Amino acid sequence: MSAELPYYPYSEYLKHKYGEKVYKLPVNLPVSCPNRELGRGCAYCSELGTGFEAIDSVVPVREQLEQTRPRIEQKYHAYKFIAYFQNYTNTFLALDRFASYMEEAAKLPYIAEIAVSTRPDCIADEYLDVLERLSRQYGKNITVELGLQTVNYRTLERMNRGHTLAEFIDAVLAVHKYGFELCAHVILNLPGDQIADAAETAKVLSSLKIQTVKAHSLYIAKDTPLCDAYEEGRIGICSKEEYLERLSVFLEYLDPGIAVERLFSRVPKKDSAFCNWGYSWWKLRDELLELMNRNQSYQGKRFRYLNGSALRRAGLVDR
Repeated sequence: MSAELPYYPYSEYLKHKYGEKVYKLPVNLPVSCPNRELGRGCAYCSELGTGFEAIDSVVPVREQLEQTRPRIEQKYHAYKFIAYFQNYTNTFLALDRFASYMEEAAKLPYIAEIAVSTRPDCIADEYLDVLERLSRQYGKNITVELGLQTVNYRTLERMNRGHTLAEFIDAVLAVHKYGFELCAHVILNLPGDQIADAAETAKVLSSLKIQTVKAHSLYIAKDTPLCDAYEEGRIGICSKEEYLERLSVFLEYLDPGIAVERLFSRVPKKDSAFCNWGYSWWKLRDELLELMNRNQSYQGKRFRYLNGSALRRAGLVDR
């Protein structure tokens, strides 16, 4: 828990881990995802994926990192970096190409960690073996980032995610075998979800012992099935106040040892039909902090549901 914030910020987690400032450098690979290849993709996913600010994928990995590093180094005075393979599904590649891209980043001396974003149904031991080999060979830490979004399998089906909670659990257990760190991505205001889903998502992530989490507020990208449904009035989005309440409850149920990397989405206005109720992300953060302060809320406040909680309530165990 941070001394200044009611949650455990990712920046503090990295500083504790590395002893200094560490920043992510995004890398964009020429990949797609199985959900797009085999169907229409997730209802909210645009042609751009999530790499709004990424360098074009035709640029070699090393060159992308070399272009981005000086700007971040000068702005934040950071000298260690994470090569963040961000956009689409970075393990949806032939194994040899995947290994080549990862090694290109692992060889660089200023890269302390490799973070690979992918889908729960695109985790296999062969790809994890590659990351393990590179970790040993070049002394790099490995983080696998998995998009869960919600534990509500009905909502996952409506959003055409192409997987359910089971695949996410399977992927987490597979990654745990290798000792890599895990980051989960969640969206707490998907149409059809309720505040109870936000709480349950936090509980499942905590029970699975992940290290970090990214909470995204739903934005509606243009030219997507979700955008069509939104503009035609077939779906609604919860109010800003409701989202902040869900986020607060999510944090209260979240293991206080899990670092929080993000609370709100950030996307160019020109690319979205809806984003953050027209507010900047930092304004929403300020409102969240006000709400949590008013309610004496903090991360882990309700983290009392694991390790035989009923036995403790009955006084049969004392721990």
